[in-house]
Amino acid sequence: MRSWWRDLADLVLPAECGGCGRPRAVLCDRCRTALSGGAPRRVRPAPEPRGLPPVHAAAPYADEVRAVLLAHKERGALALARPLGEALAGAVRAGLGAAARGRPGSRGGTGTAAHTPVLLVPVPSARRAVRARGHDPARRIAYAAADELRRTGVPAAVLAALRQRRPVADQSGLGSRQRTANVAGALGVVPGCARLLRRGRVVLVDDLMTTGATLAEAARAVRAAQGPPGPETEPAERGRKASSNSRPAFVYLSETGEGSGQRRTPPPAWSGADRQPGRTAKEAGGEHVGAAPGVVCAAVVAASPDAFGIHRN
Repeated sequence: MRSWWRDLADLVLPAECGGCGRPRAVLCDRCRTALSGGAPRRVRPAPEPRGLPPVHAAAPYADEVRAVLLAHKERGALALARPLGEALAGAVRAGLGAAARGRPGSRGGTGTAAHTPVLLVPVPSARRAVRARGHDPARRIAYAAADELRRTGVPAAVLAALRQRRPVADQSGLGSRQRTANVAGALGVVPGCARLLRRGRVVLVDDLMTTGATLAEAARAVRAAQGPPGPETEPAERGRKASSNSRPAFVYLSETGEGSGQRRTPPPAWSGADRQPGRTAKEAGGEHVGAAPGVVCAAVVAASPDAFGIHRN
């Protein structure tokens, strides 16, 4: 009981900074600056996996930033989700801004596309990892990022659309080619989510990018699901008739209650016109930009320092 109360007290009054260990601070000023004090940047792993969308990161994965991510992910320092989410929100804004600037005739993101909902699609953790940690770090950070984006006027929601279709080996210690082979075909879209994925600007989110293999696989799964649907066929489950017993799609609008938070379909930001059956995001006024239809970009809290190389930006 004493240990349980200590853990509970740490959620409210953390014993030390998640980055440097300074007492009585969720995140001290120095570590907060390391995490989100700089402008998010485009990052590219080398070699860059095929199908990887443009990725922006808030900070290099080193020193205080590495300590903060590990404290949240492995030690359950859940109070760090808020500052991590704020850093992720900055990377999302940078990615959306770069995509808008790259659109022909764009004026920096103004127009109807800027008002199209942003769907943060977190890369799912392995089920065994979620059980061991007691939470899904990327999804929890995504909740906080969506809250921050909405606070600043961006119509954002979290769509937990991806799931693991098969077990994968632990990625640590694997090279880029091994990681690509390890996750190939491992992700799929939850039945019922494909239609929602076509109604917004999809941003894939994760806490960390190393080789980019997992984000490339997530993009592949989303793109496959966004193919033209038949009248009774879900793109993510081609050849299989839609059933009334299919698992519903949940759009999470709050970070409270990770597994059973508020859920509404579609989110309030969508207008009545956007909810018309069969309409794609382009028909509703939100043109898809980026590497492929529907996937605008990807955003992460941190990436390996090598991915920040100026010669590849």
